[in-house]
Amino acid sequence: MKHGKKYVEAAKAVDRSVQYDPAEAISLVKKLSTAKFDETIEVHIKTGCDGRHADQQIRGAVVLPHGTGKQVRVLVFARGAKADEAVAAGAEFVGAEELVPKIQNEGWFDYDVVVATPDMMGVVGRLGRVLGPKGLMPNPKAGTVTMDVTKAVKEIKAGKIEYRLDKTNIIHVPIGKASFTEEQLSDNFQTLIGAIVKAKPAALKGQYLRSVTLAPTMGPGVKVNPLKLA
Repeated sequence: MKHGKKYVEAAKAVDRSVQYDPAEAISLVKKLSTAKFDETIEVHIKTGCDGRHADQQIRGAVVLPHGTGKQVRVLVFARGAKADEAVAAGAEFVGAEELVPKIQNEGWFDYDVVVATPDMMGVVGRLGRVLGPKGLMPNPKAGTVTMDVTKAVKEIKAGKIEYRLDKTNIIHVPIGKASFTEEQLSDNFQTLIGAIVKAKPAALKGQYLRSVTLAPTMGPGVKVNPLKLA
C-alpha cells in the first residue's frame, strides 16, 4: 500500500520496534494527526481469543467519559409509549414495521446505532442480513435491546461505544478526536481497556492482549505495551 508524503514523514517519528507507555503513545498519536480535518483516534486490540468458539467471544459496550467527539444518530424500533420515550430522549429516528422496507429496499442507513425494545426484535430480525454485516444489529450484550430506551439513547449520545471481536480476533474502536486533550484521550483509553480486560473470557488460555495500537485516521500506528495495561 502506497502512502502519501505526510504519512511517510509522520511515520519517521514512530519507532516501530518500541512498545510505548500509554501516555507516551497518546502524546505521539496526537502529534501524528496532521490532516486538515479533526482525525479520529482509534484503538486496535489484537487478542489471543479464538472467536470461532462461543466461550471466547467478546462483545460489550462502555461509556467513554469524554464521548467520541462524534455526533451519533440513533434509530429506535419501538411502539406507543416507548416510541414517545425514545423521541423525548433525543433519538433522531423512531418507528416500527414501516421502517423495514425503507431499510431493506431503499438501503436507508442515515444512522449510527440501532436500539430496539425486546418486543420489536421479531420485526428487526427480518433485517438481520442487512444490519448484521454493518454491525448495526441490536444486541442485549451491548445494551441496545432494552425496555429502558431513555437510558440507552442517552448513554449512546453521551459517548457509549460498542466493542466486539472481528473475524481476525481484533477489536477496533474510536476513543476520541485529535482535538481532544491528552488527558481526555487517556481517560477514554483507560476506561475502554478496563472494560475489555474485565471482559476476558474465562475459557481463554495464554496471553489475552497480544498487541494494542493507537492510530489517527490518516496516520501511522503507535504500539502500546500491553503488559502495562492488563
